[in-house]
Amino acid sequence: MLPVIYGCEGLTLTQIEQKFFCKAQPLGFILFERNCQSPAQVKALIAQLKACVGHTDVPILIDQEGGRVVRLKPPHWQPRPAAKTLTSAQAVYDNALSMAHELSELGVTVNCAPCADLLIEGADDIIGDRAFSADPAIVTEYSLAMLKGLEDGGITAVIKHLPGHGRAPVDSHEELPVVETPLAILKQTDFVPFKALTAASKLAWGMTAHVIYSDLDPVNVATQSKHIIDSIIRTEIGFKGFLVSDCLTMKALNGSFTEKAQRSLAAGCDAVLMCKGTIEEYEAVAQAYLLKQ
Repeated sequence: MLPVIYGCEGLTLTQIEQKFFCKAQPLGFILFERNCQSPAQVKALIAQLKACVGHTDVPILIDQEGGRVVRLKPPHWQPRPAAKTLTSAQAVYDNALSMAHELSELGVTVNCAPCADLLIEGADDIIGDRAFSADPAIVTEYSLAMLKGLEDGGITAVIKHLPGHGRAPVDSHEELPVVETPLAILKQTDFVPFKALTAASKLAWGMTAHVIYSDLDPVNVATQSKHIIDSIIRTEIGFKGFLVSDCLTMKALNGSFTEKAQRSLAAGCDAVLMCKGTIEEYEAVAQAYLLKQ
């Protein structure tokens, strides 16, 4: 089984995508707004995706946080508020449980949430209102409520972005963020929600940040840093679950797609995320695993 989660182009699979997925046998798939027109169509697409692979437990992911980051929208699905606008743990839980029921009904099994990053003044807005608060205690309480709501509704949560994306001075989709905050401060702030979430769930996945933390590893982003994954994410934070990279198409990463995937897997990611691209790019990502064998 190929340790890659792929996206697809549209509302149904193209013949080229179908042929590639049947050959590559990826771990799972991720859906975006471009793939979600109506409940019946999403269910049919998920059935198509699952029919391509030989394994039975096929994770179907989505980013359904709320606010700016929603793939399922009205009129077929309920509007979902941004994290920062929610004002109680109960409201967060109720929203997450309702969301989980919608996802489960479609056949989606994994939601890339909660975003447990902090809202940091002066940082890039890529996290912004996706964060519950600037206060680690509130982020912890509300992230735990979202995690519980998703899990109570039968959905696997993805804790993101380990070990913390809130301080990023630029958008990692567009360029490489470098965070210069000392480790001692990160331990007292950014790591706090992640440690609590890790302790609360044995089922949740984790997603890495494409961010350089100069006090931890001045050369490699967390996704591609063996030191950060081993010493910080796995040991300091204590996350022992399934760890997936953020998307390989993001411009914070350099090199070919084969190199990006190779570095991420070698550092300790259990799988990599490839949300969009040509079949040639998809094949380049698959090549990284074949070269590792």
